[in-house]
Amino acid sequence: MWQAEVRVDLDAIRDNVAMLRARTSAEVLVAVKADGYGHGMVPSARAALAGGATWLGVATLEEGLEVRRAGIDAPILAWLLSPGLPLEQGVAADIDLSAATPALLDEVVAAGRRAGRTARVHLKLDTGLARGGATPDEWPALLEAAAKAQADGHVEVVGVWSHFACADEPGHESVDRQLAVFTEGLALAERWGITPRYRHIANSAATLIRPDAHFNLVRVGIAAYGLSPVAGETFGLRPAMTARARVTLTKRVPAGQGVSYGLTYVTPRETTLAVVPLGYGDGVPRHASSAGPVLIGGTVARIAGRVCMDQVVVDVGDEPVVAGDVATLFGPGTHGEPTADDWAAATGTINYEIVTRFGSSRVPRHYDGELA
Repeated sequence: MWQAEVRVDLDAIRDNVAMLRARTSAEVLVAVKADGYGHGMVPSARAALAGGATWLGVATLEEGLEVRRAGIDAPILAWLLSPGLPLEQGVAADIDLSAATPALLDEVVAAGRRAGRTARVHLKLDTGLARGGATPDEWPALLEAAAKAQADGHVEVVGVWSHFACADEPGHESVDRQLAVFTEGLALAERWGITPRYRHIANSAATLIRPDAHFNLVRVGIAAYGLSPVAGETFGLRPAMTARARVTLTKRVPAGQGVSYGLTYVTPRETTLAVVPLGYGDGVPRHASSAGPVLIGGTVARIAGRVCMDQVVVDVGDEPVVAGDVATLFGPGTHGEPTADDWAAATGTINYEIVTRFGSSRVPRHYDGELA
């Protein structure tokens, strides 16, 4: 018997990746960072590869090493690297590393020497997101350093890449501008003698709606897990995660009863309250207070009052809910339950955050499907 759980349909991840793979002639990298967006990094990686992905993407070096320790030998790119990390571990594990500054490139070169191998590197160009990557003004210096390191046999420049800021907003003018900067950056790389095998800028949104941005590798994140990056469009994706719990108790209360911390919710009538054992300690956003939808007793009700660390209270009205009944916070939506998109709308965030919140919680994660 379980009290609360997250269920992940690995077949949905596989099928989502297969659908995305069919939409492009490029190879597909699936991002499994942040514990697979809350779905489990290693199981999600295996499902993605089963769906036709040829690359895996992680943010941190340790994430990449964890994938390798699981026995997965597919190409991996790790891209969020602070100075001073033991990068030689990544080189030894055949993990590609991203570099955006000559200083970090020097660390990659040194890591290769320590590992006794040629390090594989992807040079990142900031085309307008103003986050990671070398700015266009910094790009020539990075190319010069990379060209020398490659000529000396210390690194292999496997890729040149960037990241969109607004690809999830169809028609946003920044997308074309970033593509132009990226194309110019690739041309300059060639003038330095750098002709990388992989050129990649497309994220999930661009994979779905901007085929002109695919080049020869696309990086898929949220779409692999069945959630759309573009508002109002589903693209036939199947959400893979369901979060649910069993009601611990119910009670009948009169009109005018304050509920949960601060008594911010007051019952408008005599009603039944159901206690659900999931709270912000498990991934439920506190912003879901008096807002988060829950399928319980055959109807969708709202959280009543503040989300607590371990539990929420749901006002179910006159529904005959009893202890032990299942309360579903979100899922694919195929049985009338709210979706991660519904939760995102109710809490003023994005579907990415909703599912990722459940990745590091105490709630057990169970797997469904042929791949489970």
